[in-house]
Amino acid sequence: MRAQRDSDVSLDHAGSEKTLGLIVNPVAGMGGPVGLKGTDGVGILEEARRRGANPVSGERALLALQRLAASPTPFRLLTGSGELGEDVARAAGLDPIVVYSAHPGPTRADDTRHAALVMAYASVDLLLFAGGDGTARDVLGMVSDRVPILGIPTGVKMYSAVFGTNPRNAGELAAQFIAAQPSVRFREAEVMDIDEAAMRSDQVSTRLYGYARSPYARHLTQNAKAGSVPDDLALDATCRRVAREMQPGCLYLLGPGTTTRRVMTELGLPSTLLGVDAVMDGARVGADLSEHELIRLMEGHETRIIVGVLGGHGSLFGRGNQQISAEIIRRVGREHITVIASMNKLLSLDAGCLRVDTGDAQVDALLSGHIRVHTGPDRSVFFRVRT
Repeated sequence: MRAQRDSDVSLDHAGSEKTLGLIVNPVAGMGGPVGLKGTDGVGILEEARRRGANPVSGERALLALQRLAASPTPFRLLTGSGELGEDVARAAGLDPIVVYSAHPGPTRADDTRHAALVMAYASVDLLLFAGGDGTARDVLGMVSDRVPILGIPTGVKMYSAVFGTNPRNAGELAAQFIAAQPSVRFREAEVMDIDEAAMRSDQVSTRLYGYARSPYARHLTQNAKAGSVPDDLALDATCRRVAREMQPGCLYLLGPGTTTRRVMTELGLPSTLLGVDAVMDGARVGADLSEHELIRLMEGHETRIIVGVLGGHGSLFGRGNQQISAEIIRRVGREHITVIASMNKLLSLDAGCLRVDTGDAQVDALLSGHIRVHTGPDRSVFFRVRT
């Protein structure tokens, strides 16, 4: 395939080959491991880099494109120059057509928007993007319902329903789409985003920005995050028991959310609603910690993890709690992870399973299978975990 630039986007759509668009947000997800909740805004991105954050979007997008490249069905791929998609597409063995060139220097949200608009004018059959909810908003704002979109999850928040459950599954769904598999259908998927500034002040402010036409296949795509369910007496009692049974001299890492906040309340401690806190011997020894801070605290201490379930997604790890990284999970071990959720939340999960997407295939495999979920003070169920 020959390379094409901004002014050369008129493509011959004769024949049965589908045309896909690809946009990679190269900075998506950098804020998660360092505890910044996202990377919206130049100042936050600079702070993420100051804290030692590394790009993850290209690496995760590559997983999706490698699956797509293995498809026996021919297709055309349009993308942006360099790190906007061209680099990772070539790394996956694809031969993309470059239809948008980014401005010199670091890419910006405007590059995502302009590239999406170019691809909409080129009438791509499906627009793949790698990023988080902010990227989904930018893409939707340009293409509306004219072009189906599918997200490769590489961001921090990912509340929207346009994402694959993990990068490989996003690639699998795209491959099924180009092969016209009957299992793939389209739905109106919510595009949501949360106010990052409010998150950093420990407040949840989520907004629905619209609906995108998006391919869907069960177990390959996630649902929008559900709102919190009403307080449940059984859940309160469960958290009370978990707090009471904490072992002396053991370090506990508590993930984000209202469920783990109840454990902290039972301990009489403040908590970070949307961050990761650490507790030892009844005291909070760290608040809103990054991955590196958690690892430093773990040195020389037996460590355990306590997490809730992200409603709607059914996510345990990889959505909003990237600070609890694959390396931390590997060190702690599966047997030292406590999962707490109300039975109502488990029953509301459309996929009927829990999800993990740590970015490490070995750790995802370690977590897969059935895991005990505590739903009452003397009650638990074994729930399937999938990637």
